[in-house]
Amino acid sequence: MDPEQRLYFADGKRKVDYVLVYHCHRRPSARDSPDQHRLSVISNGSFPLRAAQKGPEEGKAERGEVSVDLGPADPAEGEKRMIREEFEANLKEAGLEMEHGSEHKAHGHTFVRIHAPWQVLSREAEFLKIKVATKKVRHRAPLPSSTLDFIQKIRDLGCTFYWLCGLCVHTFLSTLLGITTLIAKGVYESAFPLHDVSCPLLPILHDEWARYGVFYKYQPVDLIRKYFGEKIGLYFAWLGVYTQLLIPASLVGIIVFLYGCATLDTNVPSLEMCDTMQNFTMCPLCDGACDYWELSTACSTARASHLFDNPATVFFAIFMSLWAAMFLEHWKRRQISLNHSWDLTGMEEEETHAVTHHSKLIFGVTFSAVFSVIIYRITVSALMAMSTDGATKANIRVTVTATAVIINLVVILILDEIYGTVAVWLTELEIPKTETNFEERLILKAFLLKFMNAYAPIFYVAFFKGRFAGRPGGYVYVFNDYRMEECAPGGCLIELCIQLSIIMLGKQLIQNNIFEIGIPKLKKLYRTLKDKEQAPSESEEQQGRVRPQWVLDYGLEPFNGLTPEYMEMIIQFGFVSLFVASFPLAPLFALLNNVIEIRLDAKKFVTELRRPDAIRAKDIGIWYNILSGMGKFSVIINAFVISFTSDFIPRLMYQYMYSDTGTMYGFIDHTLSYFNVSNLKPGTAPVVSNYPKEVTFCRYKDYREPPWSPDAYQFSKHYWAILAARLGFVILFQNLVMFMSVLVDWVIPDVPKNISEQQKKEKAMLVDVFLREEKEKLQHTASFKYTSEHSPGSGAGLWHWMCSSVLFKCQPELPKQCSGTR
Repeated sequence: MDPEQRLYFADGKRKVDYVLVYHCHRRPSARDSPDQHRLSVISNGSFPLRAAQKGPEEGKAERGEVSVDLGPADPAEGEKRMIREEFEANLKEAGLEMEHGSEHKAHGHTFVRIHAPWQVLSREAEFLKIKVATKKVRHRAPLPSSTLDFIQKIRDLGCTFYWLCGLCVHTFLSTLLGITTLIAKGVYESAFPLHDVSCPLLPILHDEWARYGVFYKYQPVDLIRKYFGEKIGLYFAWLGVYTQLLIPASLVGIIVFLYGCATLDTNVPSLEMCDTMQNFTMCPLCDGACDYWELSTACSTARASHLFDNPATVFFAIFMSLWAAMFLEHWKRRQISLNHSWDLTGMEEEETHAVTHHSKLIFGVTFSAVFSVIIYRITVSALMAMSTDGATKANIRVTVTATAVIINLVVILILDEIYGTVAVWLTELEIPKTETNFEERLILKAFLLKFMNAYAPIFYVAFFKGRFAGRPGGYVYVFNDYRMEECAPGGCLIELCIQLSIIMLGKQLIQNNIFEIGIPKLKKLYRTLKDKEQAPSESEEQQGRVRPQWVLDYGLEPFNGLTPEYMEMIIQFGFVSLFVASFPLAPLFALLNNVIEIRLDAKKFVTELRRPDAIRAKDIGIWYNILSGMGKFSVIINAFVISFTSDFIPRLMYQYMYSDTGTMYGFIDHTLSYFNVSNLKPGTAPVVSNYPKEVTFCRYKDYREPPWSPDAYQFSKHYWAILAARLGFVILFQNLVMFMSVLVDWVIPDVPKNISEQQKKEKAMLVDVFLREEKEKLQHTASFKYTSEHSPGSGAGLWHWMCSSVLFKCQPELPKQCSGTR
């Protein structure tokens, strides 16, 4: 069979535009059973008598009739069969042509091929208000010309606009006949357009888009739109803009990181922490089993913290907040340009009734998962502190942090799958009236649930860890046994960086790439093995026969919408923008992931998925509002990260208010408070101390009064001054960045200048067309008056001619003339 012939009906002339698939239960040996039901389907909708000179099966094959064994009587299957018959009768009544077949006879799959004639396409194109040019110029006008001629041109052009066939049929089936509802009820198993192997766009998309070797090239967005439709075209256009703008963000992030590396050996606070001569004796990290320790043992943590916690971090946070605003503005301009070039400016989106998706769920709570990991960290820290191995004690923080983050990652990946089902269930409870409303509510709920799931551990480390731990002699305990966690001497920012990097890279590597590649291949392998087990042995002739395209496409993975694709990119956008002050390399890793993601998605759409329905859309919908909200939220989050999680404000306050020399020397001593070890509660002091000298006072990181003060262990004046400075910085940072974002929005126009000028020209052209038509009408009216005055009795025939003329339409105020009377 020629590859192109696999796309046509049995007559080889009518092209298959759409395919419906349903599973028909049957028994191979039930042909002679009296209880066996048989359904005869005729492609032309009539039921002719049996051929007199031919056998039953030969006569049916010649007439295009296929008998399908339906198995024993089953009320549910019988009802589905009746619904299918009524549904397909409505399709024929609407003008669609169908052909039935059961090429997958071993599994009982029946394929209903649908062909949309030109008349049906023209009618649906009118309903969809597809715009074409009114004259042979480069500008497009919103006035449609003869749609039938337009469809003829589409057919002549081959697959350049082949998506219109699937678009019209899908819109017709969804809006008028509810194919989605029938699939949800099990009447049909699936419905999809075919991959057009005869289309020259397909090899171009494969060679210029769906290969990793062309990662440096721009995406052929116009070709993607012509083959897959506007909705998918807009997604890849948005992904391309987002990836492109990650390049400057990545460069600035690399510069910030290199600045931290360059100033590492001159950073005074880290040098003081690493100086063994300073002799800061720190209080025990746990009760009983932990001993006193030297601050210089945390030297590596302090040096690593400076790589991400330095003055350049503040600049980078401001830059990324403005970058988010510029990204949204740039996408608005790009979207308007695509709307204009794709003739979507005046498009009205169709509203279809929502479909109930039945699902069961086991609900998991994010906060309980985070709390469980906190308990794990506290417990493991205490157990490792009891170890007699010096190496184990020295690596407590690194071991606990790394294992806890990996556990968090696994929990996030599991809960992501659960929350997708939870979002569907919650949306069904609201009973939305339209499919668009259902999709928007589902997206919003899924985003909120997955947002909490992905960022809850990061929020804990950034804003809660160490804030409520208490102080020596007055620690806060969990279950009356385990002390709350404290931040490392270098602060929680380095731990926040570790948490963010592992979760972000883990989600991108495992969920976004391995899952997208591995799971579809495993599903396909499972279906192949299952089919081989169920299928009878085929003859050599059957094995060598080329299967039709609809059978090949049915073996591909079904398309489940763009929500998962958008969701993973939106969550990534949060990693890039929300906590970027703690991890300047986040844009770089996002860029590397997206370069692979674009080609991975492209290959998936071209070779691994059934061809999606072409759906018209003029924007990315609610995703833009989510992006805009996250951009504004990132300003607040970064302000609090810089102010409260990092030591930027305490360093600034010390250098310009408390330092005698105006330098950072003495900063570490300034941030450490004193504690008298005799004030430790019974049972909390080290049971066996191997510290080389007797300890009277130990130090801990906080701003509290010393034990010799009348207000011993109360917050000092420095604490309240620094707290006020932190809050003031949050307000200043937020208002400054918001003002600059509004300024960027005001400076950059939403509509590009060339598009604005072109729209003006098109409006002028429309006015010219209207004036010319009105002028022609006036000329015809004047000519008619002259003819009627000089040729009595011929007016009625002329009026009839004008009423039927393409150049003149009857006016409502002239009913008598149109009816042929004077």
